[in-house]
Amino acid sequence: MKIHGLQKMTLLDFPGRVACTVFLGYCDFRCPYCHNAELIDGSAPAVMEAEELYGFLAKRKGLLDGVAVTGGEPCLNPELPDLLRRIKEMGFAAKLDTNGNHPEMLKRILDEKLIDYAAMDIKNSPEKYALTAGLQRLSLDNIRKSIDLLRSSGIDYEFRTTVVRELHEASDFEEIGKMIEGAPHYYLQSFTDRESVPFANLHSPDPEDLKKYGMIVSRYVKDVNIRGVEM
Repeated sequence: MKIHGLQKMTLLDFPGRVACTVFLGYCDFRCPYCHNAELIDGSAPAVMEAEELYGFLAKRKGLLDGVAVTGGEPCLNPELPDLLRRIKEMGFAAKLDTNGNHPEMLKRILDEKLIDYAAMDIKNSPEKYALTAGLQRLSLDNIRKSIDLLRSSGIDYEFRTTVVRELHEASDFEEIGKMIEGAPHYYLQSFTDRESVPFANLHSPDPEDLKKYGMIVSRYVKDVNIRGVEM
């Protein structure tokens, strides 16, 4: 397995853990605000093979207690279960980031108890989901299946939305709240423009709008937070 990126330590990516973040290549979405656009088609050169990652982790025992696996979209990689299994066997907690479009792989990972925490992106309200994912069309069947799998998984998990001024408005968050009603955690993340973002002319939302959107979802989810902004 090729590893396309490694952040050696983070206090942010895995709640409650001192972790590293492992980036895998390829994604089936084309979100116009993506910060990891070089991973979408796997064109970014791999930084290491899996065995080198395991060597790194072996040296970090006692310093790290978690590994967050992100992308790209990790669930596209057929070797993902083996990677997570090895991480767990080495004594680390494992977290998975996913776009939710691959419920079969997610179910396998949950059934085999290969992760301790999951974070699933909720791109937008149903009617704007494909647009926000950068696709011509997208059935939400897989997204809804993944939501239901996490609800019944028994592990801790979160849903999260990257909020872009041009793509989101208050009515979207009413629909998002209905989609994820009863979830333990929901996070709004403000889009920040970078050179790696594939499309220009997108902007961060107003902080007051973020707070308003959070209040809307809080009618459906008890723990709603805005990363980087106090509600």
